[in-house]
Amino acid sequence: MIMTDTLDLDHLRQWVGRSAEATDIVTAQLTKGLRATLFQDIGEPTTGQVAPYTVHWCLGQPVFPHDQLGPDGHPTRGGFLPPVPLPRRMWAGGEVQFVDPLRVGDLATRVSTISDISLKSGSTGQLCFVSVEHVVSTPRGVAIRERQDIVYRDMGGSQPAPAKAPPPPPAAQHSESHISDPVLLFRYSALTFNGHRIHYDRDYVTKVEGYPGLIFHGPLQAALLIEFAAKLKGKPPAKFAYRGVQPLFEGTEFSVNANSSDGGLELWTANAERQPTMKGTATW
Repeated sequence: MIMTDTLDLDHLRQWVGRSAEATDIVTAQLTKGLRATLFQDIGEPTTGQVAPYTVHWCLGQPVFPHDQLGPDGHPTRGGFLPPVPLPRRMWAGGEVQFVDPLRVGDLATRVSTISDISLKSGSTGQLCFVSVEHVVSTPRGVAIRERQDIVYRDMGGSQPAPAKAPPPPPAAQHSESHISDPVLLFRYSALTFNGHRIHYDRDYVTKVEGYPGLIFHGPLQAALLIEFAAKLKGKPPAKFAYRGVQPLFEGTEFSVNANSSDGGLELWTANAERQPTMKGTATW
């Protein structure tokens, strides 16, 4: 096990300000695959049609040779992202601002910059947060601005004993339910070229990381919340802020939920017990 006392924040903060750029095309095939994965009508996308609002999470993903991958399926660290010496990496949350929807046929360019690196202590030990700012543009101008918060932590304490019964689940004004099966998780991993083994390798996620099953992607939950908000309001939110509150595992029913609030919607995904797993706020 990697010890948390090897963390050198001053060294890691040398990565703050580093930037990377990637360019990709919003294709009709990608649009069909993402629509299917987000439980939407697939249709036959044509040039100029609006793609799913989080299609940018599928574009320009880093590609590394197989021998440059770590034991968790992610690329080895120390390139664009800092070499945080903690084995677990999760997408903790973030904020997305939608300026101009991406459309089929768009050439999209993403400029990514590491904006902050910080250490915190949590119930599972020391945590390292890395914040990355992204700006996605097309020939029409800026399409999306966002911040992603990535958290790293140790292997210990993956399933602490519950201290008390969970609170009553919130009531939802709007809700729809789906099943989080392994095929859904595989499809999203493929669309985002995400090799993280916690999403498809049951032996790894249960025997090495100590979870009870495959873990539902954080961005997939966020994508479903954004699309649900857009369906309820008839247009995408100007801003969507979100954070994961607990893992969502495959093999069970899950729900996408929303309640009206001043200026927008409060949204959340929930597990089969109706307990929130990700919370978000959408404003217009």
